[in-house]
Amino acid sequence: MDFHTWSIEQWYLSLLIILAICMVFYLFFCDMVEGVGEGIPFLNPAVILAFLTFYTAMGWVLETFTALNSISIAIISVIAAIILDILLYYFVLIPLKSAEVSMAYTEESLGGQVGKVIVPVPVDGYGEVVIETVNGIISKRAASYDLVEIPYDAKVLVIEVKESTVFVREYSPIF
Repeated sequence: MDFHTWSIEQWYLSLLIILAICMVFYLFFCDMVEGVGEGIPFLNPAVILAFLTFYTAMGWVLETFTALNSISIAIISVIAAIILDILLYYFVLIPLKSAEVSMAYTEESLGGQVGKVIVPVPVDGYGEVVIETVNGIISKRAASYDLVEIPYDAKVLVIEVKESTVFVREYSPIF
């Protein structure tokens, strides 16, 4: 394979394929290079790879389908890649970075939640309840707050949480 005889379209297309492969590897191994772009946002590998991909894609399209000279195409491709990269950064990457959702919950956040008894709660012992939250279904050990027996499948209200045990009472909605 003689690289000296390649046309500019072949160079653009080859670089585009190589960058696509790099993007796939970056998707798999992005956690290893996560902190690289923290100080200077435009040194983020995702931004750099996106810029190079936009540049080579635009260059290949313009070289293949227009009659412009190569220098004009390179300048147009750089300007278009910069604009697309800025749009990608501000409208996709920044919102994704700030939209991280945690599946964690605190025991204090369970207070006031309504659950369902799956193991009956005896007067002086422990049963089990499930509580549906936005994070999923949480199963917790339960004790009666009022020291009364709570049967299976009863709706309960979590009054307080101590040492991973929820203290509940039967729930009866007002309406």
